[in-house]
Amino acid sequence: MKDKLLNYSLSELKDIITEAGEKPFRAGQIYKALNSGLEFSEMTELSKPLRELLQEKYIAQPVKIVKTYVSKDGTEKYLFGLFDGNLIEGVLMKYKYGYTLCVSTQVGCRMNCAFCASGLSGLIRNLEPSEILGEIIAVNRAQGGGLGEKRKVINVVLMGSGEPLDNYDNTVKFLRLLSDADGLNISPRNVSLSTSGLVPQMYKFAEENISVNLTVSLHSPFDEERQKIMPIAKRYKISEILAACENYFDKTGRRYIFEYVLIKGENDTPRHAEGLIRLLKGKPCHVNLIRLNAVKEKGLTAGTEKEAYRFLGALEKGGLSATLRRKMGEDVEGACGQLRRRFIEETKGTENAAENAE
Repeated sequence: MKDKLLNYSLSELKDIITEAGEKPFRAGQIYKALNSGLEFSEMTELSKPLRELLQEKYIAQPVKIVKTYVSKDGTEKYLFGLFDGNLIEGVLMKYKYGYTLCVSTQVGCRMNCAFCASGLSGLIRNLEPSEILGEIIAVNRAQGGGLGEKRKVINVVLMGSGEPLDNYDNTVKFLRLLSDADGLNISPRNVSLSTSGLVPQMYKFAEENISVNLTVSLHSPFDEERQKIMPIAKRYKISEILAACENYFDKTGRRYIFEYVLIKGENDTPRHAEGLIRLLKGKPCHVNLIRLNAVKEKGLTAGTEKEAYRFLGALEKGGLSATLRRKMGEDVEGACGQLRRRFIEETKGTENAAENAE
C-alpha cells in the first residue's frame, strides 16, 4: 500500500521532497495543502510532473467521509472510510465557543468496557498518526474551514473508538503533528485525551511535554465494582491511577478529569456519590458526569435526567468540582462504536464496507 504523507512532520517531508530532486520550499506548500484537506490533483501550485509523482507513490488524504448523520440537536456523526476498507467514526459537537471533534484512535478496541460498543468486535488495528489527523482534516474541510484562524474545528477530544494510550506511539506522533504551527496548529490545551487508566503509559506520557487535558474513565469509586464495568481495572487499582494522575499534575500543572458514565442501579446511588467524595475531595481534579447512551447488546440502561442532577448535586455538596455533560447525538447513535457497528451489520460484513457507503 502507498505511504501516507500526513504521517510526516514538515522536516521529514522536506527530506522526502529534496530526495526526489525538488527544492525544500515545495515541502512547505505540500504540507499546508495536505493539512487543508487537498488531494494531490488540487495542489495547483505544484508542477504537473510533481503532482503525478506524488500521486503514484503516496496517499494525500487517508480518511474519507462516507456518511454523515445530523442529530436534531445539531450534533454531526461521521462515518469515515479508510484505505483498507475499515470504518471508524467521529462526532462533531457545535458549541457557542466553537466546534469540538471527537476522534477515534483505533479500529475497534480491546478494553471491552461494559457500556461501550467499540469493544464488541475487539481490536482490529491501530490507526496511524495520519489517519487520526485525517479525521480532523476531513471534517474541518467539510465544514468550510481552513488553517489558522480559518479553522472550524478548534477543540479535539480523543474519546472515540479505541484506547489512545494502547496506541501510544501513533497517538503521541499525532499530537505533535496536530500542534505544529505550519499545520492545523491546535494547541495541546485545546485537546483532551481520554484513557481507561493504563498506568505505565500515563507515567510515560507525563514525560512527553505535551500538556493536553488528561481525562480518565473512572465509573466507580470501588475497585471491585469498577472491574465489572471495565476489565482493565483488574490490572490497575484506583489508587495506582490516582498516583499516576497526581504525577501528571506535578509534571504539567494541568488538573485531571474523571469521566463517570451514570448507569442505572450500577454506579449512580448515594453510596457511590459518597465514595467519590471520599476518594477525590481536595484533589486537583474535576468529575464529568455522563448519562449513558445505551448500547442494546450490553443490556445497561440510563437513569433519568432528574436522577443524574441529584447525583451531581450530591458531589457538589460534598465539595467536588463536577458537571453533567449535556446529552448530544442520541438520535444518531452517539455512543462510541454504535454507528460503525450498525453500518457493518446493515452492509453484512466488514470487508470493504467503506465501498458500500454513499
